[in-house]
Amino acid sequence: MQSSTHFNNSGEAVMVDVGGKEITQRTATATGQIKMNATAFEACHIGNNKKGDVLAVARIAGIMATKQTPNIIPLCHTIAIEKAEIAFALNPDKNTISATCTVKCSGKTGVEMEALCGVSAALLTIYDMLKSVDRGMEIGEIKLLHKQGGESGEYSLC
Repeated sequence: MQSSTHFNNSGEAVMVDVGGKEITQRTATATGQIKMNATAFEACHIGNNKKGDVLAVARIAGIMATKQTPNIIPLCHTIAIEKAEIAFALNPDKNTISATCTVKCSGKTGVEMEALCGVSAALLTIYDMLKSVDRGMEIGEIKLLHKQGGESGEYSLC
């Protein structure tokens, strides 16, 4: 079993030392979804929500969250993000919206946490903007789909 890199020999939390690592191209993609009632879905889909364009605001929130990840997750390194993208897929049959966040950088550590934070913030923003229509929305299925770069190589869920 692999030991955690976030603890020292005394069991104390530490930030991983990436000083000796080489700079490589790194990419990560995460996804998640939000399920809502038909009224909330229609307000988002048609764009008649009283707070404005739900997906436009959620997209910006997701991108901003990628850049703030080290302020949210205590042991994450500050990374110079080169690209952050949020995409949405609407499923009217199930009243769900899927969000996908892809993050890229050239660095010494990966961007998985940035992608996961980005997708989470996008989904939370959708909830915030539609909560007056449906407080029972469910956020879930948040997961890493793909990552590449670095010593651990490539990972794909599919």
